[in-house]
Amino acid sequence: MGKIFFYVVLAVVMVSGLLFAPEHAGLAIHPMDQFVVSSMFGDHVGMFSITNATVWLALAVLSTFALLVLGSSRRAIVPGRAQSVAELTYGFIYKMVEDVAGKDAVKFFPYIMTLFIFILMSNSLALIPMSFSPTSHIAVTAILAALVFITVTVVGFVKNGVGFLGLFWVSSAPLPLRPILAIIEVISYFVRPVSHSIRLAGNIMAGHAVLKVFAGFAGALGLFSFFPIFAITAVYALEVLVAFIQAYVFTILTCVYLKDALHPSH
Repeated sequence: MGKIFFYVVLAVVMVSGLLFAPEHAGLAIHPMDQFVVSSMFGDHVGMFSITNATVWLALAVLSTFALLVLGSSRRAIVPGRAQSVAELTYGFIYKMVEDVAGKDAVKFFPYIMTLFIFILMSNSLALIPMSFSPTSHIAVTAILAALVFITVTVVGFVKNGVGFLGLFWVSSAPLPLRPILAIIEVISYFVRPVSHSIRLAGNIMAGHAVLKVFAGFAGALGLFSFFPIFAITAVYALEVLVAFIQAYVFTILTCVYLKDALHPSH
């Protein structure tokens, strides 16, 4: 049974290597071509064009809906697979929100849960050969990070008023250092959406680029392609883990920022 599984995995990886192989012979590998946004109908990409990014973003939304809504719609006493996954994810994210941001942040749980599942689905669907990775584009991750930043800032001022500015005033530091630390805190606060978005896009892009490079070697080496195929298998397994970890990191940072908005004092 173990040998059969090994050969099945090997065959799948070899097919993936052929699918990702460069169009030209030799070692003409272009790992960044997979991130090009192209129109599904015609060559020109306009404001209202349906692109590969549009399609895979829509698939991520549909997958999120299928898991969270359709998967748990029956609410059976003995849950099926989809309901079990939905319930486990629900409990995992709910506990994270409660532990990191506090019980008063539970009202924001639906938004955080949807954010986690959407990013996870986008990352996971991008691992399908010949697919497209929306979360490898800074334009997508920047919007997600900007929405978190705006939401957290608005919540901070609505709940605390001017007291939200206490987030930037380190009262425990010596008085002469407080103005300097306040400037540093303000800068770090406005850098949050930048680091929040680049972290996700950079990790996803790097992993897919490495897969493309090894797949290019597999397509160019002929009989010796099994060497890069083993590397593809290892990197692919790592990317499956990265797909979850990056969704988790993005979500837990959202909880940390939400905690600062709800409890701004140092």
